[in-house]
This record gives sequence, C-alpha cells and structure tokens, in this order.
Amino acid sequence: MDPATDGVLNVVATTGILADLARNVAGDRARVTQMVPDGADPHSWEPSLRSVRDVAYADLALSNYLLLEEHALIRTLDSNLPPSAMSVSVAEEAAKNGATILPLVEDRSLDTVWLGMRVLGDGASHGANRSSTVDLTLTAAEGPGHASAYLVTSFGAPEIGFTTSDGVSADADTSLLPADAHQHMSWAFTKPGIYRLTFSAVLHPDGTRSTDGAAPVELGSATAVFAVGVSGAEVAAAEGRSLLGAGHADLTANLSATAGKGQTGGVSLAVDTASLPEDLAERAQDAGGLAAAMSVVNLDDVVLEVPPRTLTQVPGSSGYRFVGEPGSDVYILPQAVLGKHVHGDIDPHLWHDVHNAAAYVRVIEEALIAVDPDGADTYRANASAYLTRLEELDEEVTATLATIPQDRRHLVTTHDAYGYLANAYGLSVSGFIAPNPGVEPSVADRVRLAATLRDLDIPAVFLEPNLARTRSVLRSVAEEAGVAVCPLYGDTLDEAAPTYIDMMRFNADSLAQCLGATPSKERP
Repeated sequence: MDPATDGVLNVVATTGILADLARNVAGDRARVTQMVPDGADPHSWEPSLRSVRDVAYADLALSNYLLLEEHALIRTLDSNLPPSAMSVSVAEEAAKNGATILPLVEDRSLDTVWLGMRVLGDGASHGANRSSTVDLTLTAAEGPGHASAYLVTSFGAPEIGFTTSDGVSADADTSLLPADAHQHMSWAFTKPGIYRLTFSAVLHPDGTRSTDGAAPVELGSATAVFAVGVSGAEVAAAEGRSLLGAGHADLTANLSATAGKGQTGGVSLAVDTASLPEDLAERAQDAGGLAAAMSVVNLDDVVLEVPPRTLTQVPGSSGYRFVGEPGSDVYILPQAVLGKHVHGDIDPHLWHDVHNAAAYVRVIEEALIAVDPDGADTYRANASAYLTRLEELDEEVTATLATIPQDRRHLVTTHDAYGYLANAYGLSVSGFIAPNPGVEPSVADRVRLAATLRDLDIPAVFLEPNLARTRSVLRSVAEEAGVAVCPLYGDTLDEAAPTYIDMMRFNADSLAQCLGATPSKERP
C-alpha cells in the first residue's frame, strides 16, 4: 500500500528509542518508522533515501533534538516534512512535562588545551532556526608544516574539518555547525614552530546554499596563533599576547556579535572561565546563556599552546594520510570527547531516567492527539497503560541498582550519556573515555585511567554493545588492570534489547552484576 494514500497515520521518529515509545502510545492507529537504524549512532548517522521517503509521507515527526542527532538528519527532517505535518522536539517539550534536565558535564582533566569549534547564540536576530548552519572556513594558513583539524567518529573514522596538506580551499576546508552548538576536534601540526590560521564564519539562516534561499550572513574573520612544539611563553611574550595552555576552548562563530564591532567580533575564542589566565580574564566577556561557564576573548589576545609532549606518530590507517605519512611525527591536540558529537550545553540523553521517558510519553501522547483528534481515547488509554509499565520499570531499576554497594557505585564508560542514569539512581560518573583507534593514547592517559580504576577500586567498566568490536583505551587498560568490561546501552537499541524497557532492564542488570551485586530475576 502507498503510505501517502492508505489512510494510516504516518509517524517518523529519528531514533529507535523514540520510535519504540511512540509505538506504545500509537498502537495500531499509526505506522511508526525510525530514521536511525537500531545499532547505529544517532550522533553521526546521516539519512538514507528510505528515511527521506518516510519523512515526505509523515503526518508527525518526532526528534529528540537538544542537538543529539547528526545535524544533516535534522535538516533532512525539517526540509522534507510536508507543510501540513507536525514536528516535535521531544526532549525540549519533555522539560515542560516534568522531565529533569542536566547540564552536559565534560572531562576537564586533559593536560593540554581542549580545542573545539562552537557557534555562540541561536542567531534568532538573523532569522536562524534549528535547521540553520554556520560555516567555519579556513581561509589562510602560515606555518612551518601542515595543519589539520578533524574529528574521530565512534567507529574510528576521521572526518576532516580542514587540512593544509592539499592547499587551502573553501570547499574542502569548511566545518558546518548548527546554531548554538559546539563540537570537539583533534588538531594536528606536522612540524614545530608558529602557525597562523585564519578563519571566517558565515551563517546560512535556512541551512542551504541555494541562491533561492535566505541571504547568507557574513560574521567576520580572525586569526588563531599556535605555538607548536616550542616555548609558548616565549611566543606569547614576543607577540604581546596571553598564553592558553590548558582547559576547554572553542574557536567560536559569535551570532550575538556583529562583525567588526565590539571586543570579539564575529569569530573569537570561547574559553572555560575557570581556565582563563589572570591577564586574559581582564579582557574577557561573559558568554552568557547556556554557555555561562565560558568567557569570550579576542583571538588577537591569545597564543594557543601545543606543547612538545603532544608529539606522537601519524596512525597507520590510510584514513589519516591527510595528516601525514604513517609513522611520521606529528603534534596533536587530542579530541577530548571522542566520537562524533556535535552538541549543546544540555545533556540530551534524558531517557536514561525512567521518569524522563514518562515525560517523553506524555509529549508524544499530546502530539498524536493534536494530529489525530479522533484517536484521542485510544492514545490516552495506550499512554496510561504504558506509563503504568514505566512506573513499574522505575521501581524495578531502582531496586536492582540499590543492591550495588555504596563504595562500588562508580561508572566508567565510553560515552558521555549516563548523567541522567547516575542522577536518578544514585551512581557516580567517575569518567568516560570514548574509543579512539586513530591516535595512540599517551602514557599520561593510560596512567590516569589506571589510577582511577585502582584508587576507586572499580570492579568493572562499561562499553556500549555497538562499540564492542572497536579498539578502545578503556578496554585495554581495564584488561591490564584485571577489571571486567561489561555492556551498557546508550543511544540505540538492538536485537538483544529491542525495546526501551528491555534496554533499561538490561542496563540495570549489567550494572548490578558487574559492580558486585545481584542481577534481577530472569524475564521472558
């Protein structure tokens, strides 16, 4: 049957978890499809032709948003959804229905600068929305060697932001970011010395580069200076700048500033306020909003340090040839949170708290009634029955996790997805280290992780099942320390945990068993 004409309500959800919740509310009154297949990472999954077709026929679209999904998927959803269809950002609406929201807490223990890319502000004054994109483009480069920036996906493949190894080209050396987002990057330099990299920023309000679309907004340009493998203090003193050698910083397209005006202009540097050197703090501006822990500084005031200890070798994988020849020396500022993860400042993984999943269900119930009022009684009955099951699930998960001894309630995982789980059920996130097959971890990385496992007497670390076949620092160090490696679902379902309830039960049992307690009874 043709879904456009068969009379059945069509619902498209971005993830399998959202789709499962929707199926429990919709029952037989709607056809629910998902864009990201089970087992795939929603942070990096890009839409297929099949998913475009599902969107084009949809009466209702459900996305998690809070910048969870790959932005190409969100743009596909927004640009192909029929005008008559309804689109709901479920996590954002859930906050109005009793959901708990938490800030996204990131590891600040790195001993070098954590350098990413950020868009500051939502750009509403320029007509931007969640489909809008910002181009951060390398326009000029000076230095003794080649410079590159890239991110490593959860499955280990590098995605190039820019590289000077093949020259400088706007087409090849542009990173795309949604409004009000930031992403982590690795930065590579092939020879020691001073590098000057100039970046420009352009906002595309409608997310396209079509001549028929909204006019692009030029945000300005600025030059970042890097001291690579040389004394950063000497370079900073010679140039009359402040040295930044640690903490979280983002090359920033500032949508709240007008190019050429004010202290920061349109391209600047957002820095953890706590990491600001005293002489730089005097010239910093408060980033405001959700980025309140950040301050904005002028790139002309800063030298970014890439110290000699960052020297490593180019990986042997052919995917890294843009950095240099395999085995050759390279200085790398590592990607602090590995796995492709463009995100905002609110943790989007709300569903790991069952109370939040219940809020999702209430949002979905309201949305289904809005697009299909005749089915209101059915949706209310289905939602009520499912909410009862979720209440029972929450009690079950709470009871299972309560059996874990207090001194063993530490989570060390591969992915920063478990803040809600910890907050709701009395656990402590003691660290997350995503797999990075592209860059060998430093001795300091391994020592720090081994010390965490030893000092906290951690009996097990947790790896997402869809990453189990990848090489992981977490796995190798845990095995060296005699610590168990156990499965824990994060963003996706699979055949072993095909529903949300199955996933939460599996996670509770895995945590209880591996952290030294007793798993709940077997279930059919």
